[in-house]
Amino acid sequence: MKNLALVMFSGQTHLDFVGFYDCMLRLKAVRPQLEMRFCSRERQVSDSGGLTIDAGEITTDLGGFDAVFVPGGMATRRLRDDAGFISWLATARDAKYKFSVCTGSLLLGAAGFLRGRRATTHPFCYDLLAPYCADVVHERLVRDSLPEGGEIITAGGVSSSIELGLCVIEKFAGASAREAAAAAMDYPYYGLRSKPVR
Repeated sequence: MKNLALVMFSGQTHLDFVGFYDCMLRLKAVRPQLEMRFCSRERQVSDSGGLTIDAGEITTDLGGFDAVFVPGGMATRRLRDDAGFISWLATARDAKYKFSVCTGSLLLGAAGFLRGRRATTHPFCYDLLAPYCADVVHERLVRDSLPEGGEIITAGGVSSSIELGLCVIEKFAGASAREAAAAAMDYPYYGLRSKPVR
């Protein structure tokens, strides 16, 4: 993974985003060649409570990234039927790695990335994910291999954003880097509730 698109949208759950992002900052500390970019169709994104984050420049295309991350949030129910948003997200079709937290997997599914795949989402939304994938797995972390070493990793509800981030750290920097990051975050729960499903 060399360049990561961090997708943002209004109505996202910020903890979905920030939990994963914090882990990626820790990955970048040991893999400084990693490039990350906030990617949004709007300059500022707000959650349902009105907390606003500056997303920076509008990103018109996700085609230049080899990895993409999609958070969840209540807006995913609407965005999965938003042709403009889904067409934009679908420009990440060639990304070797695709990651999501919570209902972000609904957006990956609506973009066609989960067809024939196994995936997970927030436990309250398993039924919403079912039309988009071959198998809805009732676990906090699901890994599904893609050709040429690629991978789709979907995570469950909000707090699993940290779990996903630690999983990605281990994938690209090894178990010791993941353990160090978890210790620095005072996060002793990795893998306790469920093992990643392959």
